[in-house]
Amino acid sequence: MKNKIDHFAIGADSLEQGVAAMKQLLGVEVPRGGKHDAMSTHNCVMQAGNESFFELIAIDPEAPADPGRVRWFTLDDPTTQLKLKERPRALCWVVNTDDLDAVISASPVDLGEVVKFTRGDRSWRLTVPHDGHLPENGLLPAFIEWSPGPHPSTGQQDLGVQLKKVKLSHPEPKVLVSMLEALKVEHLASVTEGDIGLSFELQTPSGPVTLD
Repeated sequence: MKNKIDHFAIGADSLEQGVAAMKQLLGVEVPRGGKHDAMSTHNCVMQAGNESFFELIAIDPEAPADPGRVRWFTLDDPTTQLKLKERPRALCWVVNTDDLDAVISASPVDLGEVVKFTRGDRSWRLTVPHDGHLPENGLLPAFIEWSPGPHPSTGQQDLGVQLKKVKLSHPEPKVLVSMLEALKVEHLASVTEGDIGLSFELQTPSGPVTLD
């Protein structure tokens, strides 16, 4: 099984808010990406090194208010929405796997249903909890399996921002590490003891920046 970081999601109250905040923090303007019709969300994306990408995501005001299901990444949760009004937040990291079914079988927790998405000639299967929650409050990743072809990041802009580290904190770090080991992703993130927290350490044209 080959598991590697695929992308990481920063949630925003709106893409306009998120783009402005990222320009101030990272020194770059994250380009517009696409829409997720099944979730009534849209995003901005850019390369983040090593065939991974940075995703800025928000509820799409032009899409139906009710997509027929709870949105991913807790974007429908009132607590998340209040936090995003204050500033963009680290929501989730996503791992690219070549055997999604094996990951789900080995998982010590429910990763959610597998939802298939398509855009153009590409498709992907992604774990999405039906109620919109994030496993272990986002400390455990979502998993994605792409259809054959170049990784989507190869078609995105490289603005000099690279993901250096996914950082996780948990009051019982050994418990979290055991979960990561069961999912075969323990090598993809660092774990420290503390309150539950997710952050991304980035190298930017302006220097190192951590987003949480």
